[in-house]
Amino acid sequence: MGKYENLAKSIVTNVGGKENIISINHCITRLRFVLKDEAKANDDVLKNMDGVVTVMKAGGQYQVVIGNHVPEVYKDVCAVAGVKSSEKSETPKMSFGEKVLDLITGIFMPSMSLLCACGIIQGVLTLCTMAGVLTAESGLYQILNAAGQTMFYFFPIVIGFNAAKKFGGNPYLGMMLGAGLVYPAIQGVDLVVFGMTVNASYSSTVFPIILLCALAVPFEKILNKFIPNVVKTFVTPVIVLMVCLPIGFCIIGPAANMLSNMINGFFAAVNSFSPILAGAAIAGLWQILVMFGVHNVVVMTFIVGILAGVPQPLMGAVGVVCFVQTGATMAIWAKTKNQKLKNIALPAWISGIFGVTEPAIYGVTLPHGKQFTYTCVVAAIMGGIASVFGLTMYSMAGLGVFGIPGMINPENPTGSLVTAVVFTVASVIAGFVVAFLTFKEAGSNEPKIEEKKTELKVKKEVVASPLTGKVVPLTEVKDEAFSGELLGKGVAVDPTEGNVVAPCDGTVTTLFPTKHALGIVSEGGAEVLIYLGLDTVKLDGQYFEAHVAQGDKVKKGQLLVSCDLNAIVKAGYSMVTPVIITNTDDYLDIVSMGNKAAKHGEDLLTLII
Repeated sequence: MGKYENLAKSIVTNVGGKENIISINHCITRLRFVLKDEAKANDDVLKNMDGVVTVMKAGGQYQVVIGNHVPEVYKDVCAVAGVKSSEKSETPKMSFGEKVLDLITGIFMPSMSLLCACGIIQGVLTLCTMAGVLTAESGLYQILNAAGQTMFYFFPIVIGFNAAKKFGGNPYLGMMLGAGLVYPAIQGVDLVVFGMTVNASYSSTVFPIILLCALAVPFEKILNKFIPNVVKTFVTPVIVLMVCLPIGFCIIGPAANMLSNMINGFFAAVNSFSPILAGAAIAGLWQILVMFGVHNVVVMTFIVGILAGVPQPLMGAVGVVCFVQTGATMAIWAKTKNQKLKNIALPAWISGIFGVTEPAIYGVTLPHGKQFTYTCVVAAIMGGIASVFGLTMYSMAGLGVFGIPGMINPENPTGSLVTAVVFTVASVIAGFVVAFLTFKEAGSNEPKIEEKKTELKVKKEVVASPLTGKVVPLTEVKDEAFSGELLGKGVAVDPTEGNVVAPCDGTVTTLFPTKHALGIVSEGGAEVLIYLGLDTVKLDGQYFEAHVAQGDKVKKGQLLVSCDLNAIVKAGYSMVTPVIITNTDDYLDIVSMGNKAAKHGEDLLTLII
């Protein structure tokens, strides 16, 4: 287990437990679950969980947005759940559209980072030749050029592995089929097969190997049913390769290449009709596509074009989107006085610079609805202008600053580089200016108070103390998540007894399996988190006993959890218990009653509405 073990346990629990998980995968920022029953997942708990940006449902997947460190979280989640990537125990119920999205994601996403890496290498080599650091004839250039070109040339091999795996077959057999398609000696030469002359080239293609695997995997499964186990490990591959590869090379491949040409022609026609409208449409809608996880379909079509050697102007328009989002997030970070929002916005705009905008979308602009709308509008304007000025993606080099090398035109490196840099800076500035001028802090408008000696009538809700003990300010809690008010405002109680009671009438929305933390939503809407001790999750429920269950209705003063206080302290853990209002932003202020000691049922916090 890694450092995200506790987060992984919480995620697995709140997606319905390991028994509800069919498969797990991840992309750049998201854990992508396929669940038996999505209704068993606790959306609200996951969205408010420290370490989770938000939750999305799209393409037959339950997507938990984590951020840039998702690979590390993914490993721990897999370990906790006891499953492997794409390991399926049963087929989920998905619509045809959801199946298509799931298929595209499963085939393309595992290799996207490597594809972008190769594109960046090509762009860097172009910059090196422009600067005179390398020449195209030098040995180092040739080696690095091979590194940059390899993924593109041999892409069918990689896709063959992914596709066969996704279809449920032997991924290495899929890889061999891809290698057969791109075997150098048979590329672009006349081959007479059963009296039919075929001349085809499949290097840097996508669709031929996918369709070939769609044929080969079911054929492989049929053969495995009839061939004896003692020989099927090598007999099955022999038959599949001898039967399917000729069919793929001579029949499936040419048809698939025609499909590829049709897709490239469609996007070329759209862009030719009106570059400004096409650029504005794709850029303005891009963030919405990302939100629903369906942008991979569009990315796939761009990849098809780039692999075919066709530059993608619409991808150039998409390239400005992350910079607009980044600029807006930078402005909100600079302007807000909300420390929690600042702490979210800082890493969000940093990751946005490198092309990962989900943290900015879900953590910053989308929660402030108008800001998300403004970024879409600004992105549309900048995308349309970028298309007019010919901003184009020539190689698949990712987004953010990593996309700049991919926008360098080998035939006009200086001019295209200047265009890319200018639009990068302009997009950041445009997003920043609009957000800075329009962003208003929630609750920033102070209520006008008449200067009269009358009692100020303010709506409020009172939360009682769930524990008896000494009241401790949050700033003194030795945990930055609490002391920095990242989870919300409140106070802490250092208990003198081990009974935890309900601080209000409400519903138990969260009860961690370790029983060290629970959440209650009051009848007035206050979301109260009671976190029993620091690092007590490591006790794995030892010394804690729950007297309620998740979903129970409770009354103020009702016993929720009891714990052996002495045993926990003796084990080396602090029992200082933060009592947090996690939806702090819904209130004008959270005020501590100022008492130095608290008893069960005594007023602890006043929530000003």
